[in-house]
Amino acid sequence: VQLVESGGGLVQSGGSLRLSCTASGTYNHIGWFRQTPTKEREAVSCISRNDDRTYYADSVRGRFTISRDGAKRNTVYLQMNSLKPEDTGVYYCAADAKKGFVYGLESAEEYDYWGQGTLVTVSS
Repeated sequence: VQLVESGGGLVQSGGSLRLSCTASGTYNHIGWFRQTPTKEREAVSCISRNDDRTYYADSVRGRFTISRDGAKRNTVYLQMNSLKPEDTGVYYCAADAKKGFVYGLESAEEYDYWGQGTLVTVSS
């Protein structure tokens, strides 16, 4: 599975961005992870392909929405609203093709395929 991300950039606090991740190949789970210089890579939002189960980090719930395009579901979006400076980081799209979970939908260890990352900078 190859993943190509886009949509990062610089935005003022309170603004919005939409990240896109296009997957070539079949996956079962896909999600967005965030990494900053001071924190380990953390799950922001993830979705399971088969049952549409979703995960949101507490810090983004109510502000971010994960979704997929039409029938093929090859593109996953992360709509980020009401952005805060603490949302700044490199956002990575990740996917996995395993059926079921070993570590959990929100665990980075669950995902075998990663995109190159896209930088999101939120200015105060």
